[in-house]
Amino acid sequence: MMELVYPTSPAPVYPRPSAANPGHVPVLDQEMLPLVEPSGMVYGQATRAYCHSGAKVLHPVVHLHIIDREGRIYLQKRSMEKDLLPGYWDTAVGGHVTYGEYALEALYREAGEELGLQAFNPVPIGTNIWETERDREFVFVYAMVGHPDLAPDNAEVTEGRWWTPAQLEAAMGKRILTPNFEHEYQSIKGSLTALL
Repeated sequence: MMELVYPTSPAPVYPRPSAANPGHVPVLDQEMLPLVEPSGMVYGQATRAYCHSGAKVLHPVVHLHIIDREGRIYLQKRSMEKDLLPGYWDTAVGGHVTYGEYALEALYREAGEELGLQAFNPVPIGTNIWETERDREFVFVYAMVGHPDLAPDNAEVTEGRWWTPAQLEAAMGKRILTPNFEHEYQSIKGSLTALL
């Protein structure tokens, strides 16, 4: 699977000054995300707020799908404090790659933060681009097989549970699962089953 390719010196910060925006200087103490081409080449960096502002700059995220030997998928329920899709069920682990990180580093960090998951062997599944009205993500998709002890972080995740494939299919299109998860699961469920 491809990886991010960073420039040898720090990438420029976006948005760049323009006639419409002559003097804007981003606040650099915020979380900075890499801006990428579909090839994985990093060409810039921007705040998380800018990436989600509707600018639709492509920025990388990681997803981890956890499947057990019975074919069940572990999902997290998004906290009601989330600004996007609160209370929806979503991929076991998902989060942004921060500037300077590689996808696998971000995956281990996010898994530890969200679920207390430390020691695991992720299998790369592929990449895809997910676009909504307000943002555009370059998604690095990983999976793992097992039934680990998970400790969801209540600030990020309100609960987690295992879903059978039949339960997932029954929930599709009913505003229970995030649209991103629904789309991604449909495209990778064969790859997940092949890991068993």
